[in-house]
Amino acid sequence: MTLKQRIDAGIKQAMLAKDKARLQALRSIKSQIMLAETEKGGTEGITPDTEMKLLTKAAKQRRESAELYAQQGRTDLEQVELAELTVIEDYLPKQLDEGDLRTRLVEIIQRVGATGPSDMGKVMGVATKELAGQADGRAISQTVGELLSNTDF
Repeated sequence: MTLKQRIDAGIKQAMLAKDKARLQALRSIKSQIMLAETEKGGTEGITPDTEMKLLTKAAKQRRESAELYAQQGRTDLEQVELAELTVIEDYLPKQLDEGDLRTRLVEIIQRVGATGPSDMGKVMGVATKELAGQADGRAISQTVGELLSNTDF
């Protein structure tokens, strides 16, 4: 089942349950998918990788908006963004915790043969592809930097 089909099914369930917050978030995701499909001009749809990037981007936007609203003291808008983020995260793969992320990054560092901070770009290229949707890019970058600074990983 494609992401678009899962989103359509979720929209129907949200409509039946009269869950406005969930419905709004799902419609937003569907809109982004439809824009991506028409943007490329193809009729075959979008790849699962592109779907994952769309979801990750949507989640990141919601997180940043919620932080901004929290700083401005707009808890009403913050709650809306956090509710939408929760819905989006239901469709993303399970996020890696810090220990699992560190373990996976050590494996990638050893596989690419990185030896120090100068190899950060080489590691990040592989890590962001392999861990797409499973970890935040900022967390990946920070952990890779720490691991490459400590050569005894």
